[in-house]
Amino acid sequence: MSASNPGPLEKIVIVGGGSAGWMAAAAISDVLGRSCSITLIESEAIGTVGVGEATIPPIRFFNHRLGIDEATFIRETSGSYKLGIEFVDWCKFGRRYFHPFGQHGAEFDVVPFYHFWMREHLAGRVSGPIDDYAMAWAMAKAGKFSHPAQDRRLIQSTFDYAYHFDAGLYAQFLRRYSEARGVHRVEGRIRDVRLDPERGTIAEVELDDSRVIDGEFFIDCSGFRGLLIEEALEAGYDDWRHWLPCDRATAVPCAKVGDMTPYTRSTAKAAGWQWRIPLQHRTGNGYVHCSEHISEDEAAAVLLGSLDGAAMAEPRVLRFTTGKRKAFWKKNCVAIGLSAGFMEPLESTSLHLIQFGILRLIALFPDKEMSPLLADEYNTQTAAEYERIRDFIILHYKATERDDSELWRYCANMKIPDRLQYKIDHFRNYGLLVSDERELFNNPSWIAVYLGQNVVPRRAPALALRREAPVKERFDAIELAMREAVAAMPSHDAFVMQNCQSAHQ
Repeated sequence: MSASNPGPLEKIVIVGGGSAGWMAAAAISDVLGRSCSITLIESEAIGTVGVGEATIPPIRFFNHRLGIDEATFIRETSGSYKLGIEFVDWCKFGRRYFHPFGQHGAEFDVVPFYHFWMREHLAGRVSGPIDDYAMAWAMAKAGKFSHPAQDRRLIQSTFDYAYHFDAGLYAQFLRRYSEARGVHRVEGRIRDVRLDPERGTIAEVELDDSRVIDGEFFIDCSGFRGLLIEEALEAGYDDWRHWLPCDRATAVPCAKVGDMTPYTRSTAKAAGWQWRIPLQHRTGNGYVHCSEHISEDEAAAVLLGSLDGAAMAEPRVLRFTTGKRKAFWKKNCVAIGLSAGFMEPLESTSLHLIQFGILRLIALFPDKEMSPLLADEYNTQTAAEYERIRDFIILHYKATERDDSELWRYCANMKIPDRLQYKIDHFRNYGLLVSDERELFNNPSWIAVYLGQNVVPRRAPALALRREAPVKERFDAIELAMREAVAAMPSHDAFVMQNCQSAHQ
């Protein structure tokens, strides 16, 4: 092969299984077919973190890209549908709000709906929250589900959805998918990573039983440890705990009690927050907390004391440092998943970061030349995505009126990234949404958190010249259309049982 045309990669090695490893194996094998050898090394003795059970709508694109049938996927992963996240006690005790997937209201003028709602709210002409005009919340609080309508004239077209599912079952499902496409799984624990002495790239890994596996390109899915990207290549890490101080998560499943809610719930606690994720065969629960303000034993007691049903296992503690690698792609190695960084799961972005890390890698896929330009672009795009998501999560902590504990007092008074402060200032003063390029969370998401946590604009100047719009009539029509649409939908449980009931009961 000539130097100007070095040729395609022939050997890819994925270190680590779980959601990250098998998502990478599935997507890359789907693109490359059997033209490249793909080996995945994992050890059943190590296990996986397995708390990434709630997702956001882009996961549907990932599954669709792989040709995975939705009903089959939900059935195989004991999943359910998700219309958004309910936040409880984040602004202050007794206040709750909903972050919907989809929009608020329906557009009826050149000025966005939320500006009209803000004007009416500031004038005292609407008493309820903007949640009341979100189709996703109307369905969620009624326990209903149906797929969105394709006709954009219908109110049923204004919501989106994602999934809850068992991350362990998802990994097993993707393993079967990947192996059917030629991925070779190796059981074993890595004891040594060997670098090329001249180039500093990863040459091979040695397992505990002395087997040696070489490769041209390595994908690190080894979890928090970062076996390749950090221990071998020393990429470095950006620590964000001064903005997001929680550094522990205590997780425990409990028995399912009652109907599955078609949404995730996040409840703020004195030293962090608690998640609740309903699946067909159990409910996932966890307490994300700050070790500076509560011990692991105390956190476990708080969590066990607030479960819906009986605990199905002993609480498991995960220790983490919120942040990201200084380089996600270094030499001939890309980190995917927890080896790339950790973003606490407040907005269900864990699997999203895996998904888009993989899709970005496919878009910038190297050949034998391993051009550093590809790594530079990958690192630039990925760092920007982490930072945008980080800022959205920081907003939840910063915009609080709670002063009942040290954690919340610290968060309310902490200095935040300049770009986030700039966005908050625009919304607080003028009701304007300042958006960055390629925002994962678009306008309705920011509106939900701003207004849900009482960041209310002083005025809505965009409406100074729109006084003739028939606002009350439009608002009434939207509320009526939502009520009628929800009344006609099946319950979430009935929809799941009829279309995708799991065998894992």
